[in-house]
Amino acid sequence: MNDTLTEIVAPHHSAIAPQPAETMAGNYFVSNYPPFSFWKPERVQEVVDAMNRAPKEGVPLGVYLHIPFCRKRCHFCYFRVYTDKDAGAIKGYIDAALKEIALYSQKPFIGGRQPSFVYFGGGTPSYLSENQLRHLFEGMRERLPWDAVEEVTFECEPGTLTDHKLKTLRDLGVTRLSLGVENFSDHILDVNGRAHRSKEIWRAYEYAKELGFPQINIDLIAGMVEETEENWSDCVRKTLQLAPDSVTIYQMEIPYNTTLYKEMRAAGKLVAPVADWETKRRWVREAFEELEKAGYTIASAYTAVRDKQKTRFIYRDRLWAGADLLALGVASFGHIGGAHYQNHHDFDPYIKALSRDELPVYRALTPTDEERLIREFILQIKLGSLDVDYFKRKFGRDVLKIFATPLQTIRDWGFGGSDKNQVFLNREGLLQVDRLLHEFFLPEHRHARYA
Repeated sequence: MNDTLTEIVAPHHSAIAPQPAETMAGNYFVSNYPPFSFWKPERVQEVVDAMNRAPKEGVPLGVYLHIPFCRKRCHFCYFRVYTDKDAGAIKGYIDAALKEIALYSQKPFIGGRQPSFVYFGGGTPSYLSENQLRHLFEGMRERLPWDAVEEVTFECEPGTLTDHKLKTLRDLGVTRLSLGVENFSDHILDVNGRAHRSKEIWRAYEYAKELGFPQINIDLIAGMVEETEENWSDCVRKTLQLAPDSVTIYQMEIPYNTTLYKEMRAAGKLVAPVADWETKRRWVREAFEELEKAGYTIASAYTAVRDKQKTRFIYRDRLWAGADLLALGVASFGHIGGAHYQNHHDFDPYIKALSRDELPVYRALTPTDEERLIREFILQIKLGSLDVDYFKRKFGRDVLKIFATPLQTIRDWGFGGSDKNQVFLNREGLLQVDRLLHEFFLPEHRHARYA
């Protein structure tokens, strides 16, 4: 890699990069790099080759399992989910995922490693019954032991949680329960297609607290359809009343494969029926300020934690520092030995591949060293600051030189800065970090479709 990217990065200007005030359709949130649209089926052999290599020393291993079942499809949801699968199909899916992890466990890239973190995402993982959960957890442990696991995160929709199911999750070893609250208003939840209602939030949260989960996180979304100033203030007040260990706040976006986008397209509308970006950022800023007054610390662009010394998010931190992630389930994303991959994004092809004892990988990409550095840089800056020496040790490069031009641009815009030890974003920078990250993309990725 060259010491500087200024010759190949598109020209920067001191004027703030334009963005429509209204929320338009498209992906905003940046979760990986290079963009997913550059991952290709013809590159699957690259991840197969990576699986057959020994792991790099010291690289931690994590496991992600996508549970794609839901009671309803939210109007803003862009994940692969199904609302029409019966108990037989769900059992078949769990068995397929267990076969998948068994196939991976035999590959050289495991190299005797055990996962240090496990994440159950969705969809709605808590849609599963208690028996299905026990079958899944016990089966995963048999095939890839969890003796070294430090964190097990489990996403939940409050309306799917009974007292018995919460106790089962606690007994199975879930350490970080993440409740998809999104909003406390029954009207807002209904208009946006959420299946749960406010009374289910309080009931699930209170019992989870009684059971002693080490960490409970709640998710909120700023700027949902028909959300108002009064409603948002009420959501912040009720969040403070719950006092969870961490609060994650996302700003509403409308990706292309959502129900809302389909309705917009049918009506010939370009602007989404949700709050504009300035309003959403202000609401998140106000929420963070209120949380700080209550003793919380802002731990990333999206998250506030009540006790920074005790509240960790190992999945995020190790993922953003290049950990191997064994991705299981339909449409899930992972990376192994430097190769990124995604599984088949439809139910039947995923099941059929595993019925033939084949890995269900659909597309892949092996980033260059330059792209790996950019990936870790843009993800870690979401924490608010990053360590310059970390990149010197890992990549042998000085990010202050490599990113001199975009860093100056961010500084000129008043969103952050750097010194010899760190690069940092201020609060205003964090509130719009995902659009700022494109300043660090390579030219070929800057204006390409993200997903």
